[in-house]
Amino acid sequence: MLSYKWLMLGFVCILLLSFGYSYARTTQNRDKNSDQSWMTARRDSAGIAPDPRQLKDTAIVEIYTAPTYGWRGMVAVHPWIIFKRAGETEYTRYDVISWGSDDVVRRNSTVPDGYWFGSRPKLLVDHRGTAAEAMIPQIEAAIKSYPYPHTYHAWPGPNSNTFMAHIGREVPQLGLDLPANAIGKDYRSLLNPVGLPPSGRGLQVSLLGVLAVTLGVEEGIEVNVLGLNLGVDIKSPALRLPFIGRLGPDPVVKAEATGS
Repeated sequence: MLSYKWLMLGFVCILLLSFGYSYARTTQNRDKNSDQSWMTARRDSAGIAPDPRQLKDTAIVEIYTAPTYGWRGMVAVHPWIIFKRAGETEYTRYDVISWGSDDVVRRNSTVPDGYWFGSRPKLLVDHRGTAAEAMIPQIEAAIKSYPYPHTYHAWPGPNSNTFMAHIGREVPQLGLDLPANAIGKDYRSLLNPVGLPPSGRGLQVSLLGVLAVTLGVEEGIEVNVLGLNLGVDIKSPALRLPFIGRLGPDPVVKAEATGS
């Protein structure tokens, strides 16, 4: 009984410290215009995505995340995917957005690498060349097979992170590792509580994304309690913490850019 109390006390302390760190980091790093309304907050290019015209002959697949708008940016992120085939000079972007339509899966809702309502995006995945070209049809098929195209719930899901996790499961070659603060990535229906983690390699057991255990090649070991994720990344050593996401180096998953 005493051990249980210490365990709970330790968990609460981690939550408080993680939230405090996230609050300080968000306050420091958020773009100076982000205190404006959502209508005027910065949405232009962050200058991260490679120039598709200069790399016309190269296929590219990239995945980004950025803190969500407003106070929610202290606790969760919003992800999206962009891609282009060899020969194309423009990216196609897909993400899930809750407002404006009953169809929550949006195509080209904004610029490929744009600030997300004042928050600078972070690159998670960058595949180029033949590897990227081979993934694109699989990514498109995963988008079409997303099981919740008309449903959105900020917590516990399905939401934008559920959408990206679905793509990661369907296309394990991406090597996707969504951060611990990607709330909704662990959402699974009651009829499908056991399956692959968002990386597509490993095992996940989840009850509607509220209680979950994940063992993944990219994720390492992660436990989810009420949507708050805590774990250890073994492949690229780091702590996986609620609110923060990742405490340690931020590796970008890449594939060899062999050919076009």
